[in-house]
Amino acid sequence: MASERKFVAENVRRVLLKEYLMKEVSRAGFGGIDVSRTPMGTTVSLTVERPGLVIGRKGQTIKNLTNDVGEKFGFENPQIEVHEVADPSLNAQIMAEKLAFSLERGWHFRRAGHSTVRRIMDAGAKGCHIIVAGKLTGQRHRTEKFKDGYVKFCGEPRELFMTRGYAVANLKMGTVGVTVEIMERDAKLPADVVVKTRTEVAEIYPELLVKDEGPVVIKERAEEPEAEAPVEEPAAEEAAETEEAQ
Repeated sequence: MASERKFVAENVRRVLLKEYLMKEVSRAGFGGIDVSRTPMGTTVSLTVERPGLVIGRKGQTIKNLTNDVGEKFGFENPQIEVHEVADPSLNAQIMAEKLAFSLERGWHFRRAGHSTVRRIMDAGAKGCHIIVAGKLTGQRHRTEKFKDGYVKFCGEPRELFMTRGYAVANLKMGTVGVTVEIMERDAKLPADVVVKTRTEVAEIYPELLVKDEGPVVIKERAEEPEAEAPVEEPAAEEAAETEEAQ
């Protein structure tokens, strides 16, 4: 198998694993996964809102889940690690699922969208962008967007500071897709400039410290003496008359 096909097959397997875990741990609040290979096998880091529901009594639930991951997806010696989300309101995947669940319960999409944006921003996020697309009010497809704060759509700041979550709401009119993007609270944008004092600069770069030699005194410039008026030479006619008189 060519190397390109291996990369594609591995990514497809990871996407299928993510979809499977989203269904299995939906009650626990799925927040994302991270798959990494180790010399001992494959480590799957699972982030959830309520880890107790994933572990189960005496760890039986997570054991069954580990066996299913190894049998269905062919991972060698899988090990599942469960982590609790520090703040669910700042996790894009969890907020996308909560918004989709609100739509399924009958909330109006504008009410649900604005409520989700307000909850995310109150939690301390630097920016939020929500997209709700599907048959919202009629037979025609619509796309509604809700935005607040700073949002990056491209470039390195988006890759570093923006997290994305996606969920699906099954309504009577049809399927509605929900996308939530959140900018982290600690994001430092290229336009953010901090002016440091002389002491702070000296602590970081002591070799660049310039000694303060006191205030600079600007001396007043001395007035230049006025230039004397040039002496006008007598005209040629006056000189000739003087010679004749002599």
